[in-house]
Amino acid sequence: MDEREFDEINVVPLVDVMLVLLAIVLTTASFVASGRIPVQLPQARSAQPPQRSPLVLTYTHERRLYLGDATVDNLPAALAAHSRDESVVVRADGRLALADFVELADRVRSLGFERVSVEVRRP
Repeated sequence: MDEREFDEINVVPLVDVMLVLLAIVLTTASFVASGRIPVQLPQARSAQPPQRSPLVLTYTHERRLYLGDATVDNLPAALAAHSRDESVVVRADGRLALADFVELADRVRSLGFERVSVEVRRP
C-alpha cells in the first residue's frame, strides 16, 4: 500500500463545526437578553411591548430591587441620574402582594416619574 503525505489540511469539518457553534450561540443569545433576574410575571391579555427603551425596575419575590441588572439599595439615588421623562417599567414578581407593587409605583411617582407601568406576560 502506498502511503503519501497530505499536501493540504482539510478545513471542511472545521467549518461545519464552527457553523453549528454559531447557530447555537445565536439561538441562545436571544433568550439571555430577556432578563437575568428570575421573576414570575403575572398574566394580562392586553399586554403590549414597550415603544422605547424604558428604565426597568425588577422587584423579586425576596423583595430585592434592581435597576437593570444592578441591585438598588437607595431608590432616589439610583433614579437621580435619569430624566423624569423616561418611562419606568416595573417587573414585579407575581407572588408579591399587590400592596408591595403599589408602594413601589408610588415611590417612583413621588420621585417625579409620571409614566410607570408593570410588565406582564401573555397567558
